[in-house]
Amino acid sequence: MEYEIIELDEKTVAGIAARTNNSSPDMTAVIGGLWSTFFSPGFFPAITGRKNAFTLGIYTDYAGTEKDDYTVIAGCEVQAEAAVPAPLILRKLPAGKYARFTVRGNAHTAVAAFWQELWAMKLPRAFTCDFEEYRTSDMEHAEIFIYISLL
Repeated sequence: MEYEIIELDEKTVAGIAARTNNSSPDMTAVIGGLWSTFFSPGFFPAITGRKNAFTLGIYTDYAGTEKDDYTVIAGCEVQAEAAVPAPLILRKLPAGKYARFTVRGNAHTAVAAFWQELWAMKLPRAFTCDFEEYRTSDMEHAEIFIYISLL
């Protein structure tokens, strides 16, 4: 898989979060449920101060590696001084070195295939924060940048 190494500035995101892990039988339901809730009328429209139209799937607070628990957030980037109503949360995505991959195709199947391939790679991952940036709203023909934090 091809990728480029980039330096990112800190980002502030607003969204909703849950804790899961990749071997949990309900992981897909947890993540899918977050997205369903995030796009419901009381959540996404309530976020003011959005910086762009992109939505973000964020993976952070790793208990170790991809085999351990982590926090997943369905969200979007907002201005640093944004305020959001509960149960939405604000989080800082750390500045640093990331590998940026570009994934195109059906958002569900292409992203799932990407993660399977990534887990087999010998990438020097930091496990601080990884995220998917959905650059289009067409889930059948999506363009997604996936950022993996590096050591």
